[in-house]
Amino acid sequence: MDLSNFTHPLGFYIRGFYALQNTEYYFIFLSVVYIITLLANFLIMSIIFFAESLHTPKYFAVFSLAVVDVSYSTAIIPKAIHTFLFNSRFVYFDTCLTQLFFVHYFCSLESFALCVLAYDRLIAICFPLRSNILNSNSRMTLIIMISWTVPLVVVIIMVSLIPRLPYCKTTVVNSYFCDHGPVFKIACGDYSPNWFMACFYTVACFFVPFAFIVITYIFIVNALLKIASSESRWKAFKTCSTHLTLVTIFFTPILVTYLVAWVNVNIDTDTRILNTSLSATIPPLLNPIIYTLKTEEIMEHIRKFAKKRKTNALC
Repeated sequence: MDLSNFTHPLGFYIRGFYALQNTEYYFIFLSVVYIITLLANFLIMSIIFFAESLHTPKYFAVFSLAVVDVSYSTAIIPKAIHTFLFNSRFVYFDTCLTQLFFVHYFCSLESFALCVLAYDRLIAICFPLRSNILNSNSRMTLIIMISWTVPLVVVIIMVSLIPRLPYCKTTVVNSYFCDHGPVFKIACGDYSPNWFMACFYTVACFFVPFAFIVITYIFIVNALLKIASSESRWKAFKTCSTHLTLVTIFFTPILVTYLVAWVNVNIDTDTRILNTSLSATIPPLLNPIIYTLKTEEIMEHIRKFAKKRKTNALC
């Protein structure tokens, strides 16, 4: 087949759920998740922004994670609501590529943001006497900028390979958004470069960060075991518990999803959509809630704010 003069299609049709009934209730649920995600993340960003005592490397990293959470949810949920609640499943080609870029970029940023927080814990526990030198505000800002740049390059290359593909069989995407794999796999030409970039993206943006976090905690556990007092050891470990919770919530479903895709295990479209949509939308919701409830500094500022509001109301 001569595909040299083949141009890309006008757009794609997002199929969404195949057999699941009453899916409109699921997307209403996602809309509620989105609203709470925005409120919770803007709350934590406001607290960090206005509380000068929280202008530290750790909370610079937390602020960055909150920005990523808002951006990631915004890249997915509003478009999904528009697509399925308002039955607007046709997506123009350029619009599809735009969403594909932002969803995968912010998803990878979520992974890198958790890496940055792991680095912060490593310095705080393993090098407590030198932490102010090794992990200053300026250095943390530079690390965050690098963590935003590396996945940007990878995702730009990955998305730029899509327009070269010919689509002569179908333009129906078996997902709930313009997902990279379902988009390039319906092409009728050779998509081996796209497959390679998909694998490289997965390894570089998820498996490598996860490995970095695991190695970080090996050093942290080793440092904790050297602490003589069990009470001091537990107190130091508690500073990591919040981060470990976030890592588990984010990486478990996403790594399982990619491993299943790699070994070519066939799972039905509805199960895959439920898994990927929940793993994409629930972590940005839980991250600020967990940080708020399990971080004493943030809770203290919330109590101060509530007390101030109550005093003003009485006056």
